[in-house]
Amino acid sequence: MDKAETEVKMIRIIILNRLRNEIYKIFKKDSMKIYSLIEELQTTPQKGKILGHVGNMSIRELRYKNFRFYFIVDGHKAYLLHKDQIHELLIRFVRMSTKNNQQKTIDEIKDILEKIGEEGFD
Repeated sequence: MDKAETEVKMIRIIILNRLRNEIYKIFKKDSMKIYSLIEELQTTPQKGKILGHVGNMSIRELRYKNFRFYFIVDGHKAYLLHKDQIHELLIRFVRMSTKNNQQKTIDEIKDILEKIGEEGFD
């Protein structure tokens, strides 16, 4: 067995408690569909539309019906590496919005990343 076969991939997905509560409150039974969509990032971490970058962080979105779910990820790892080359990646879901308040939410995420960094979402 060579070294490449023994390495363990670690793609961690974190959904902030505030967002998790909001998803359940709005979607109830459909919340499991949302979580399933989010979990797909374990196997396809490049999934999601890129909305912008702040420093080395990439802001992306996943869509479900009229809703957008925003997550931040190390843009260099997620964009430059092929999925088989990614061994450690943290994907953090931070906000959701409807189409109507999409730009306001994206601007809020960028503002937090610029002023505080990714720690601002803890």
